[in-house]
Amino acid sequence: MTQLQQAQRGQITDEARKIAEMEGIEIQKLLRRVSTGRVVIPKNFKGKSIPLGIGKGLKTKINANVGSSSELENVKWEVEKARTAVKFGADTVMDLSTGPHFKTVREAIMKDVNVPIGTVPIYEAAVIASKSKGAVVHMDEDDMFRAITNQAKAGVDFITVHCGITKDTVEKLKNSDRIMGVVSRGGAFLAAWILQNGEENPLYKNYDYLLEIAHEYDVTLSLGDGLRPGCLHDASDIPQIGELVTLGDLVIKARDKGVQVMVEGPGHVPINQIQANIEMQKTICKEAPFYVLGPIVTDLAPGYDHITSAIGGAIAAAAGADFLCYVTPTEHLSIPDVEDVREGVIASKIAAEAADVAKGIKSAWKRELEMAHARKDFNWEKQFELAFDHEKPRKCRERKSTDEEDMCTMCGEFCALRMVRDNI
Repeated sequence: MTQLQQAQRGQITDEARKIAEMEGIEIQKLLRRVSTGRVVIPKNFKGKSIPLGIGKGLKTKINANVGSSSELENVKWEVEKARTAVKFGADTVMDLSTGPHFKTVREAIMKDVNVPIGTVPIYEAAVIASKSKGAVVHMDEDDMFRAITNQAKAGVDFITVHCGITKDTVEKLKNSDRIMGVVSRGGAFLAAWILQNGEENPLYKNYDYLLEIAHEYDVTLSLGDGLRPGCLHDASDIPQIGELVTLGDLVIKARDKGVQVMVEGPGHVPINQIQANIEMQKTICKEAPFYVLGPIVTDLAPGYDHITSAIGGAIAAAAGADFLCYVTPTEHLSIPDVEDVREGVIASKIAAEAADVAKGIKSAWKRELEMAHARKDFNWEKQFELAFDHEKPRKCRERKSTDEEDMCTMCGEFCALRMVRDNI
């Protein structure tokens, strides 16, 4: 039985017990949320990842994407990036490799880190079809489901599947006034396949078969937003909303089959539309955990999109999003390096913490109060310990030009804390 089915029977799994302890939540309350699909526990039966809960009432979680491309493939480098992501606080890692040795990269990452691992199986199907059949659009249904089965057997904990792209939504896309069209790589593979073959999306048409595979291994489905907006102009348009409505139906079908499911959300959204997007998803998708890319709130900051996405991520998570996919400074520009990964994870951790404080998560407030007391007491070591990045603040402090411990060089002898403290 899957985690969902066991929760529905009131059975407390080892994973659920550990998550309840980590989150500081009553086990029965957690089970109720898992049993109704409002919380998922991405844990493949064959995997070795540590327990993790994503969803209502839990801490906001962070995902970091890594992976090779056809232009740049270095297994050791990708493993180092995955390790760095986990070191700085990523709760999960997704391998998005599309290089010729994608399987080797995935196996190396899964061997090296112990957080839940996600993938996008259509990438594997596309790479193989491109090599063996000459083009991505020549892959067939067997190619797609073979990739999904292969990755489930390998122990992958959650997979992005673009089941909401249908012939109908592709037609709506053709008639829309979108500027960017399709910016999701997996979504583009399937939209192009539909247009080339004139047939329905196999992942939608054969959704019951997909559920059988997911159920067999308890792989959590992450229903991809293949028609997510790629610029602010395209946000909240008819293709995006149409796909979301389809995903809402697929969420219900997955739960009926005992399959855990979450839903992916938009990438580029103006600040004033974020809350409405979250509320709409939660309503349409029956409170399924919501996994958002950013969202990026301005298109004018290439090189700084870890910041634009952290702004959007904080607002989205405070409004109810459960899972933030990090964005690195090189988004839209190049494959990220190790330092880009570090910056992307820290930016997302800041967003998640800000949201958790707003949502009243007790552990978040505990950390904030500890930092407040550490700053009041000029306890530098405690501040470094509590910081998301333990290294950078220490280096900043080492630049001080004073030997006094109860001040910094910003205010020096005019330190506000010291003046008040010394006169009361």
